[in-house]
Amino acid sequence: MNYLSPERLDRLAREYALGTLAGAARRRFERVLRNAPSAMRAVGAWQERLGGLAGAVPEMKPRDSVWRGLEERLFASPRVVRPGLLQWLSDVLSVRALGGVLAGAFLCIALLRFQPGLIGMEPLSDVLPQSYVGLLTDSAGRPTVLASSKRHGKLMTVKLLQPVVIPAGSVAQLWALPKDGSAAFPVGIVPGSGTASFALADTSEKLFFDVSRLAVSIEAAPAKAGDKPSGDFVLSGHCVKLW
Repeated sequence: MNYLSPERLDRLAREYALGTLAGAARRRFERVLRNAPSAMRAVGAWQERLGGLAGAVPEMKPRDSVWRGLEERLFASPRVVRPGLLQWLSDVLSVRALGGVLAGAFLCIALLRFQPGLIGMEPLSDVLPQSYVGLLTDSAGRPTVLASSKRHGKLMTVKLLQPVVIPAGSVAQLWALPKDGSAAFPVGIVPGSGTASFALADTSEKLFFDVSRLAVSIEAAPAKAGDKPSGDFVLSGHCVKLW
């Protein structure tokens, strides 16, 4: 096998930089890295691209429940925790922007690991197409849905990073939440697993230009224009521009 052919080398370098190249395949590629400067340059180029993509994701402040969970796991009794130690832990995690880093990492992996074509993007190139991207997490903060649409496109694709339980006879409705706090508006239906695409009412630029978040609620039927969520959101996350 010729590991240094341009197409194969780019794919292997991408997988290696993402950390998704595992087992024997990773060990074989590491042997190539030790002997081929071109392979090292390819990995370095992908690491630089991924670093820039992660920076596009806004910092997310961890929920209070995260801190309580850390307390319970790290200390036998929260009442005897030394304030200085807990403050040090809080400062370290804040400096590292825990939520933002995790969101950025999963966004990078989902965008590139599952192939750009699955989320409405062009084949891999040096420049990713201008797109609106949303990463929705569940109540525990676990990345669950990746939504993406080209800036001037009228199609949105959603990729489930983990299954969503949808009661029989109900649908998982995706909503867009404007940054000015005005009413959420329906975007499309999210499947329980896998990947799905649906048409948008207008171009992404017009629909999402003033949208800061996306969210999912469980509804009895697909929402129509003017409808409002009937209950709490089960998933939510930032909607960001990648350009």
